[in-house]
Amino acid sequence: MIDADLLIAGGGPVGLYAALVARRAGMRVVVAEPRSGPIDKACGEGLMPGAVAALAGVGVHPNGMPIGGFRYTDGRRSVEHRLRGAGGLGVRRTELSVALADAARDAGVEFVAERVGAISQDDAAVSAAGVRAPWLLGCDGLHSSVRRTVGLERPHGQGRRFGLRRHYRLEPWSDLVEVHWGKSIEAYVTPVGSGAVGVAVLGPRGAAYEESLAEVPELENRLRGGEPADDIRGAGPLRQRTRGRVAGRVLLAGDASGYVDALTGEGMRVGFAQADAAIAALAAGTPAAYERQWAARTRDFRVLTGALVTAATSPLRRAIVPTAVALPGLYGGFVERLAR
Repeated sequence: MIDADLLIAGGGPVGLYAALVARRAGMRVVVAEPRSGPIDKACGEGLMPGAVAALAGVGVHPNGMPIGGFRYTDGRRSVEHRLRGAGGLGVRRTELSVALADAARDAGVEFVAERVGAISQDDAAVSAAGVRAPWLLGCDGLHSSVRRTVGLERPHGQGRRFGLRRHYRLEPWSDLVEVHWGKSIEAYVTPVGSGAVGVAVLGPRGAAYEESLAEVPELENRLRGGEPADDIRGAGPLRQRTRGRVAGRVLLAGDASGYVDALTGEGMRVGFAQADAAIAALAAGTPAAYERQWAARTRDFRVLTGALVTAATSPLRRAIVPTAVALPGLYGGFVERLAR
């Protein structure tokens, strides 16, 4: 049995970021992650300014393409907002995984190639994956086994949405993240490198990738100039609900702690903020404080993104882009609020 100050379940970006923050707080950290090599996921791959700043704070500077703002379009109308101050960064998920893993190893984070299965805890420690530590932080994603094992999972409910992503060998035509609104789907376009763009489709269960792109002719025509660079990768259902974020000596962060939707693109920023709050609470020995901080740091994400997703899955959907065009100040304020 390995002894540590903190066991982290999941070697994705939020888990590795949390490990780096914990190491800076003087903790001995073990990350349990059964997958080897760069870890990929179907996501928009846009890092908002707040996420870029958080990564820089732990010494991580991934390679990517600058993001200057957002553009919403329904094929007839469009509106764009350029971020004030520092911009974002489009980064391949695998590039981000490598940069974080390298930094974690350099910082002295230990890894075990184990999946967290059974979890036992007492008044002094929690044991899982062959590690015993005072705390376990579950950062194991949308389908978190930690969340399920400690009884914090809630039923999905209605209106489940899913994501599909593919990269294209194509020179980015803009430094903006474009959101193309189709009849039933949104297509997210992110510049992620020289000669590379990522295109993520968000929509209801069963939405096929190619058929979804047919709903957005402007984007479909753009993509004819490039070749697919990889296979289609999927994720979902995106909405995940929890009963809480703390169960004894087990805490949840990132997608494992509850997730609304990928529509507004600030998942990494929110996940890193949760990790900061969780490590601060554990360093102080006050896990209950994390529950309050989690609610405070995710409030904008939950309220604003939740409202947009509600509109996007209702008859109001057709009014989203026209409203943004008519009220560009409101649209810009929405983007800035979520980006920081």
